Amino acid sequence: MEIEMGRGNTPASSPFQQALPGVLTGKTDEVFAAARKSSLWPLTFGLACCAIEMISTFMPHHDFDRFGVVTWPTPRQSDLIIVAGTVVKKMEEPIKLLYEQMPDPKWVIAMGSCATNGGPYYRSYSVVMGVDHIIPVDIYVPGCPPRPEALMDGLIKLQDKISLDAKERNIG
Repeated sequence: MEIEMGRGNTPASSPFQQALPGVLTGKTDEVFAAARKSSLWPLTFGLACCAIEMISTFMPHHDFDRFGVVTWPTPRQSDLIIVAGTVVKKMEEPIKLLYEQMPDPKWVIAMGSCATNGGPYYRSYSVVMGVDHIIPVDIYVPGCPPRPEALMDGLIKLQDKISLDAKERNIG
């Protein structure tokens, strides 16, 4: 027995499609968000063992490039900073400076338990209890250290957040 596909109910084409076929319309915020989410340029800020997992995410086995993510060594052209590892108090000012040098819009991913909440060094005299005490964080990737797949999932969540934020701006 073979399943056949019927033609079904075909809606009439709109007058706009008849006048301008192949033209894409959309709200500017949503169109820009689609471009932004598909071309993130992260400034990678590896501080400890999580940096090794972050680096392996950019290697051929996981291939972050297929998501449109290309590492960028300067904050002036980056729109995403990935903080991976233990943030000590000595690093507060450099992280804040790099974040301030990034152009808007900009996003932050905190990768690993140490960057998220201090990790095993919680309540240590020299460790910041999460990078969110210094700069605003958009996505938290838990784990000690998190696997490359977790960072990839965090990036996909960030892409969803970028799209959702654009849609929410258009509602109000």
